[in-house]
Order: sequence, then structure tokens, then C-alpha cells
Amino acid sequence: MLARILAIMIKELRQLSRDRMTFGMIVMIPLVQLMLFGYAINTDARHLPAGLVDLSDSGYSRPLVQAVAATQVVDFHARYPSLQEAEAAITRGEVKAVLYLPPDMGERLLRHPAVAGGHYLAEPVGQWLVDGSDTVVAAAIRSLRQMPLDEVLDLELKTQVPSFEVVQYFNPEQRSVVNIVPGLLGVILTMTMVMFTSAAIVREREQGNMEFLITTPVRPMELMLGKIMPYVLVGFIQVSIILSAGHLLFAVPIRGGLDSMALAAMLFICASLSLGLVISTLAKTQLQSMQMTVFILLPSILLSGFMFPYEAMPVAAQWIAEALPATHFMRMSRAIVLREARVSDLGFDALWLLGFTCLGLTVASLRFSKRLD
Repeated sequence: MLARILAIMIKELRQLSRDRMTFGMIVMIPLVQLMLFGYAINTDARHLPAGLVDLSDSGYSRPLVQAVAATQVVDFHARYPSLQEAEAAITRGEVKAVLYLPPDMGERLLRHPAVAGGHYLAEPVGQWLVDGSDTVVAAAIRSLRQMPLDEVLDLELKTQVPSFEVVQYFNPEQRSVVNIVPGLLGVILTMTMVMFTSAAIVREREQGNMEFLITTPVRPMELMLGKIMPYVLVGFIQVSIILSAGHLLFAVPIRGGLDSMALAAMLFICASLSLGLVISTLAKTQLQSMQMTVFILLPSILLSGFMFPYEAMPVAAQWIAEALPATHFMRMSRAIVLREARVSDLGFDALWLLGFTCLGLTVASLRFSKRLD
């Protein structure tokens, strides 16, 4: 009995060694997870993109802005002439926070209790406007409320009075579910859409239907489009279920227009389905297609900003994240659902998903050959 078991073991090991795709996944999946968790994943939000509205523009405001930038929590990427333009930038997702310094900042600073000996009521010298939909980002900005003012007035000041007031947009209650539900759209659609189509061509080959497809006048591009169209409806059903359940069960607000959400979902569903088709043309068996799907799914969950702040990742990890459709849809879904943005405000991400879909369909069509070999 032991000899027969040993023979089967040797046979399986030899078969596994000949399956290069499976052997590669055995090696690559642990390495990718180790690199993602050890190098790319960082819960400490640093260098967040921020804007500045400095209506004071005085000798007091400039050292204060430099002191805030020196903390490395935020990087000031843009200046805005008014609060309206700054709020629009937050809605579009260009910045995560905006520091507002009022015209009377100098007078506020001199009236601060630490300077005036406590004879005046506490009055912040400025205000932070924060995208509160991301609780990690909001917590990082709140850590800047108690900025020391001694660097501005060149005095040794000790006070417990906050230097800045913090206003959290879109999620003032700081409920994490508000940020999770729109993100789940990207994760679930990536998981299901890629999985459905990653085995589309392989399944036809394993079931013996490839001979029928070869004898038909169907062109490769027509076959690819026919493969993904039924799953577009499935994707929309999933989007409806997630948004409806999130709104009814967890009171997640849906501030944006449903037309914008439908367009963003359409772009992402098509991009995910085309990615699955490319995988299907690369894989030789359905097992290989499932392995490659998992290989794509892990970075999509960890690098898209669903679990960890995108801005906290190293630059190299951000480049990888930018190549994943889930990253772009994550921004769009959260912006539309929580910040009441329109697709026109998210033009870069929309065009990227459209281009990815066209590229994926083209590659899948070129790789599909109406030949059995």
C-alpha cells in the first residue's frame, strides 16, 4: 500500500513540476503577499495631498504653513483663492484636506489665550477642511489641531487650546461603514467579474466546444463582446444590491446621482470583464485561470485604497495601484456616493477605465486564435 501511495505522490509531483503556471503561483503568491504587507501597506497616513487658502498672506501665516508642512503629515500641492474652489477640489478628490487661514489671522493669533495671558476666549487661528469619508485621513488631520505657535511668534508658548478648528465633510460622525460600503463595490465586482470571464475561453476548450466556435463565422472581437455582455447585467444587479443594502441597513448616504454611479459602474464592469478575458486567453486550464484571478485580486484589495490609505503607500506601490482598475473605480464610487461628485469631475479615472477596456478587448481578441493548437 505504501509503495502505491508513494508512486501516486511521485506522479503528482512530476505533474506539478510540468505545470509552470501552477508552480509559478506557488512561488509568487507568498512573495507578493509578503511584499504587499511588509513594504506597500502602511496605516500611518503621511504626505497627504492638501490645499491652502491663505487670505492672511502675512508674516504670521507663512511660518505657520511651513511648520505644518514640516510635520510631513500633509504636503501642500495647491493654493486656492477662495473656500468655494477649495471645497470643489475636495469633492473632486484632488486634495484630502485644505488649510484655511482667515484675513484676520494676525489679530486672532495675538488674541490667543497663550499670548494674551488667558484673558480672551479660545479662538482658533485657522481651520482645516477635511474629507472625512476616510477615517484614517481624518484622524491624521485631527492630530494637527494642537500645532505649537511658538514657531510663529518666536515665544515659548504652552497651551491646551487648539490652534485649528477641524471641519469634517461628508462623514462628520466618523463612521467607518460610510467609507467601506462604496469600496466594497470595487472589491466584489473585481472578484466576481474577473472570475466569471477568466474561465470563459478555457471552459470552451475543456468542454470541447472550441471546434464549434472554429466552424462558425464569429470573429474574435465579436466572441469577446458576446462573452462579456451577459455579465454586465450581473454586475449592475450586484451594484444595486450593495448600494440598497448599505443604505437600508447601515444608513450609508447616496449623495451623488444614480446616472453618474451607473456610468462609473459600467466602465469598471467592462474593464474587469476584459481583464478576465485576457486571463482566459493566457490560462490553459480553469485551475490556472482561478490562480491568476487570485493573483490579481490580492493587489486589487490591498493597493486600491479599500483597506489602507492610498497616499500612505510608497511611490512604487502607487504605480502598481494605478495600473489596477479597482483603484480608479474606488475613487469614483466614493466620490460619487459620498462627495456628490459627477463623472465629469472624475475625467481621468473614467478615461483610464475606458482605455483599459479597449486595450483588454483588443489583446484578448489578438490572442484568441480559431485553431485547436
